[in-house]
Amino acid sequence: MIENLDKAREEVLRLYGNRLRLRVCGLCLIDGKLLMVRHRGIGPTDTFWCPPGGGPGFGETAPEALIREFREETGLEIEVGELKFVNEFMQAPLHAMELFFDVSIVGGQLGQGSDPEMSPDKQIITEVRLMTFEEIKSYPPSEVHQLFRLCNSLDDVFRLKGYLAQ
Repeated sequence: MIENLDKAREEVLRLYGNRLRLRVCGLCLIDGKLLMVRHRGIGPTDTFWCPPGGGPGFGETAPEALIREFREETGLEIEVGELKFVNEFMQAPLHAMELFFDVSIVGGQLGQGSDPEMSPDKQIITEVRLMTFEEIKSYPPSEVHQLFRLCNSLDDVFRLKGYLAQ
């Protein structure tokens, strides 16, 4: 298990370390719960929860990338709504500009997907599920996306606007 975790961390650093990465992320609210993806190999622990998303490929628009990422990570088909906010994440060796959009589900079936950029033995997605705000906040701050430090409720998440730097 530790060997696989080390492989995943090495792969994350190889793909995303020491360079600026653009990410698109979707805020999907269902029955008062936010759709979240658990990753391993990122941060100081084996747990990191964040909304689904990933990097656009060359020639792919942000909405196209978000639709693809949702399908890959969650099995869901979505419609991309309003751009809510931009978050700049800088915690060496990672640096990302993240575009957060409202999304709504239009099809598919919720399940744990995979990251096609990672080889089968270095997958980092370990769980996909709907979480209440209380569940999200029950994790140590280092184990959830930094945006949740700015919020006291899910309503606050959807009220975030503009540029956030963390």
